[in-house]
Amino acid sequence: MSKESSLSPEAKSVLGAMVSRRTVLAGAGGLGAAGLLAACGGGSDSADSAGTVRFGNWPYYMDYDEETKTNPTLDKFFEQTGIKTTYLETYDDNNTFFGTVQAQLKLGEDIGYDIVTPTDWMAARWIRLGYTQKFDVANIPNKVNILDSLASPSFDPNREQTLTWQSIMGGFGWNVEKNPKGIRTIDDLFAPQNKGKIVVLTEMRDTIGIILRSQGVNLQTITEDQFMNAVDFLEKKISDGWLLKATGNSYTLELEKGNANAVIGWSGDMFSLSNDNAGKFDFAIPDSGGTISGDNVLIPSTASAEGKANAEKLINFYYDPVIAAEVAAYVNYVCPVKGAQEEMEKIAPDLASSPYIFPDAATSKKLSVFRSLTPAEETTWEEAFQKALGN
Repeated sequence: MSKESSLSPEAKSVLGAMVSRRTVLAGAGGLGAAGLLAACGGGSDSADSAGTVRFGNWPYYMDYDEETKTNPTLDKFFEQTGIKTTYLETYDDNNTFFGTVQAQLKLGEDIGYDIVTPTDWMAARWIRLGYTQKFDVANIPNKVNILDSLASPSFDPNREQTLTWQSIMGGFGWNVEKNPKGIRTIDDLFAPQNKGKIVVLTEMRDTIGIILRSQGVNLQTITEDQFMNAVDFLEKKISDGWLLKATGNSYTLELEKGNANAVIGWSGDMFSLSNDNAGKFDFAIPDSGGTISGDNVLIPSTASAEGKANAEKLINFYYDPVIAAEVAAYVNYVCPVKGAQEEMEKIAPDLASSPYIFPDAATSKKLSVFRSLTPAEETTWEEAFQKALGN
């Protein structure tokens, strides 16, 4: 039996239209100039360069052509506008990225980016601290294309400072050879064959969110006692030797190297990893429910007037349904743009029906957003989570 035959039907439909990219990006030769800058951990210092925009994003979050070693939609943006994008894959997790720019933001100094991509809860922090700029709506007419379900988040009710880049499903990922029956419950994750070979995310809301859902907790009404109970569960698993590590996006490397058998991870990463490894990996939303959140494009308070205007043009470009569909066909995360599903029908019909890119009602019912935290809760809960991880 082939490795791919063990995949779920939903996963097969996703993989059927995907383009391999991880093997290209894994080495410096495939990173390109932008990736090499990102690997060094900094943004670009070309704050005053005319006709440029500096975009800080997560890995595997943009279309990529293996033959030309370019990002096709960024090439189209340049052709249409004459604006060159310095594309930097500098995100691994939210706290790490914020820590690298926080001091400069506080001082009002250029941080090396005109667009950054924090997750919902971190976007709320940027806004609360005054580290964002409001959009000039005239420059982003395609803003009206945001899905109704994403149009009014609590942290930016009128979407004046943020727009969703992609939405992220959190769930279980696994090596199908080591877990031939799949992983759909927390007990499946902590099965004997996975001891010492489990990786969880350093994103608290995903890792603890998945554990909370396995305990029957509603993520919209979590109490501190419920949260701490989930942290205790995780800490006990760590002390008993179940975990290999906690990390950001680099959990995919641990799976590829064979160091990890199973993860709490993200859907798009797992599908691309499976595609690049002949169906060796799979992903599922837990039976008890998964998490969903969004990564948001926003313009830092330190971006220059020209950088801001160019950033707004880029954001508007990616809210064109045609362009949004091209990106979604590549990254396989939940697309936030109205009309993109119809455009996907034209380029990748199998993906147009994927519930992992365009969730249907049944899929959406399995997913929950982690409720907003007060600043005090965010501090206390994050400290407890980090302590459990040994930090």
